[in-house]
Amino acid sequence: MKKIRHRKIIELIEKYEIETQEELAGYLKEAGFSVTQATVSRDIRELKLSKVPSGSGKQKYAVLKHDESRMGDKYSRVLRDGFVSMDMAQNILVVKTVSGMAMAVAAALDALKFSEVVGCIAGDDTIMVAVRTVEETRELMERLHVIIER
Repeated sequence: MKKIRHRKIIELIEKYEIETQEELAGYLKEAGFSVTQATVSRDIRELKLSKVPSGSGKQKYAVLKHDESRMGDKYSRVLRDGFVSMDMAQNILVVKTVSGMAMAVAAALDALKFSEVVGCIAGDDTIMVAVRTVEETRELMERLHVIIER
């Protein structure tokens, strides 16, 4: 359902000049989606929508298309090269790295902009990753396993 809603959000912001979360929620409700403001806010963050100037001098939501794939590959490579192991403690992910690599791996995690990550603190070979929820910690671990095992 979330993927369908995300596709609809992209369709709506490309069709209309939507300036606020409330406007977006209204369009989604008209399209048959039952959403709260919190859901819309989370969707905006997950889709990495940005506000850009519209033709009318106001702001509107837009999907910015960046050529970040090359940079993403570099960050993924740093993650793979420095990664040793990971474990979770509730909503905290503890990542062990090769000695001296924690700062680089933490910077890569930040640069990859996982929506689940609130922030990282790195030492020499250990990173504490603050994650929003226990469920999102599990999701993040799965996403990291996919990158690391590539």
